[in-house]
Amino acid sequence: MVAAAAMGAHFAPIETADPQAVERLLDHAFGADRQRRTAYRLRDGVVHAPAASCAAFDTQGTLVGSLQSWPLALTQADGMITPLWLVGPIAVEPARRGEGIARAMLRRALAAMDATGIPAVLIGDPEYYGPFGFTADATAGWSLPGPVERRRLLARLDDGQALPAEGMLGPRF
Repeated sequence: MVAAAAMGAHFAPIETADPQAVERLLDHAFGADRQRRTAYRLRDGVVHAPAASCAAFDTQGTLVGSLQSWPLALTQADGMITPLWLVGPIAVEPARRGEGIARAMLRRALAAMDATGIPAVLIGDPEYYGPFGFTADATAGWSLPGPVERRRLLARLDDGQALPAEGMLGPRF
């Protein structure tokens, strides 16, 4: 159960978190060179989507987790655009990992995305994200603005949804 697993944390809109605290948490979780990663290129120039983003705070009000989601698009060679959501980064203070905070934030974000009917994508470990419905089945022919391990480019589709087999993944403005 999420409430029991994430005990000692409460969740709020990402806007309630100090942006500098979010950046420090991301540096702490992923390293100061994190902005060189392909996922950062995907969202370059785009503002995160508040409805599909959140923050986690401990009982003293200290930021212990953050999840941001971004509007993306898959653009096919003929110019057709398929809107998508990019999930992440998902960061949890290293000392709080394993408490269910990331899973609880992800469930909140996915519920907001599901309400839009737009599929979600992320770059992450299929072993972790598979139980949330993410697979690499639809993404093998996609191009990105940087390197990616193909097995880690994951998409989550509702029953009956399909995505183009090819296209360039990038920001949706």
